[in-house]
Amino acid sequence: MREWLRRQFNGAYERMLRRELGSSPEHVAIIQDGNRRYARSHGDDAPDGHKKGAKTSERVLDWCDESGVEELTLYAFSTENFDRPQEELDPLFDLMEDKLYEFADADRVHESGVRICAIGETERLPPRLRDAVDYAEDRTSDYDNFRLNIALAYGGRAELLGAVRDVARDVESGALSPDDVTVDEVDERLCRQPARDVDLIIRTGGDERTSNFLPWHANGNEAAVYFCAPYWPEFSKVDFLRGLRTYESREKSWQRTRTERAVALVRSAAETELAEAKTVASRLREKLPSAGAEEVVAELERQGDAEAAD
Repeated sequence: MREWLRRQFNGAYERMLRRELGSSPEHVAIIQDGNRRYARSHGDDAPDGHKKGAKTSERVLDWCDESGVEELTLYAFSTENFDRPQEELDPLFDLMEDKLYEFADADRVHESGVRICAIGETERLPPRLRDAVDYAEDRTSDYDNFRLNIALAYGGRAELLGAVRDVARDVESGALSPDDVTVDEVDERLCRQPARDVDLIIRTGGDERTSNFLPWHANGNEAAVYFCAPYWPEFSKVDFLRGLRTYESREKSWQRTRTERAVALVRSAAETELAEAKTVASRLREKLPSAGAEEVVAELERQGDAEAAD
């Protein structure tokens, strides 16, 4: 009975969230945290948590499709993760290898036109996993309906450092002028970058930090961030919709702020013009002959007062 009530409540809440949502973000990036803690809390080993988390990743693809999201980036493996014990890394690499082949051959991926891309220092991955990456990218390279980025051996600082060093080498060699160092020049040197800037970052597992994840594409775009408590295997559709709501609330707040700034700017300009008009009127009163001067001055002042009233 309790489980039935929970499902009914979640279903009703999900419908309410959907009614509240308007436009969706184009690019959602997710830090899939909590697989190991989930496994420990259920008396399992880390690989079991990663397997459960992989199921959640598959469901999120469906939720993105339903919500109109056009690009999804999943933080699957960071450069710091290489420090984990080898007995944990090998099963994790096996799982990612299997899932890449599975995704690349899945009918729904081809029917939906999903393009799979890996971002990060993929050359550091085991050869068998690099082969799986190449296979998935080659099989889906012609699609552009939806883009799925898998962040593998990824670290945001390392990515930015590599781009900066590349720019510095080109400037030193004379291939690039310092005056030509632009956002686009840096962007082109990022390793296998996403197609779009990030609109929303979601992090599961309770930690409130973005962990060196896509600093150029997220922080530069001032992406909305949604932190939630559930471990990644427990992440639900309701949690996902809450994340979308966070993005939309941020966008509405931005729109209000931009509107308020625009109004303030117009008012400031109007006040300046009014002050200038009155200054001109005062000078005319002093310079013009008495005949007709008062009429001209009165008209200038009238126009200034009318602009201020608007």
